Amino acid sequence: MTGVLELVAGVVLAAGAVLFVLRPILQPAWAAALEAAAADDGEDPGEDVSPTAVALRALKEIEFDRATGKLSDGDYESLKARYTAEAVAVMREEAGETATVARSAPRSPPVLSGLPVATCPVHGAPQEPGAAFCSACGRRLQAASGFCGRCGAPLERDAQFCHRCGSRVAA
Repeated sequence: MTGVLELVAGVVLAAGAVLFVLRPILQPAWAAALEAAAADDGEDPGEDVSPTAVALRALKEIEFDRATGKLSDGDYESLKARYTAEAVAVMREEAGETATVARSAPRSPPVLSGLPVATCPVHGAPQEPGAAFCSACGRRLQAASGFCGRCGAPLERDAQFCHRCGSRVAA
C-alpha cells in the first residue's frame, strides 16, 4: 500500500513540475504579462512627474553619480550648469503662472521667520523672494548649517530634528 502511495505522490509532483515549466507556452497571456512586468523599469506610478520635480531629480542624480565616482568633475560641472539652467527656467515659468494668479489676489504682509535669510555664498541675497537656489549660479542658498534631507528646509545649528517635517537630522 505504501508503494502505491509513493508512486502517486511522485506522479503528482512530476506532473506539477512539467506544468510549471510548460506554463508560459500553454498560457501566452500570462507569459506576456510576466514579460511586461520584467520589462518595467521600476518607475513608481504615483511618482511626481511635474517639470520641477523632474529637473530637481536630474540635479540630485548627477550629484549622486559624482559622489559614487560614476561622473568626472568636468562632466559634473557641465551637466550641473545645464540642468540648473533648465531647473531655473522651469521654476520661473511655474512662478510666472502663479504670479499672475497672485497678482489678482489681495496681498498679505510677509511672514518673518526666526531663521536667518538665505543667501548665496558667491552672489549674496537672491532677487526672488522665497528662492531656494541662486538664480545666477544655481547653488542652494545657505542660511543655516545644513538642510533637511527629506524636505529641504534649512536647519538651525546643532538641530537634531527638522523644524518643518520633524525628521531626524543625520549627524
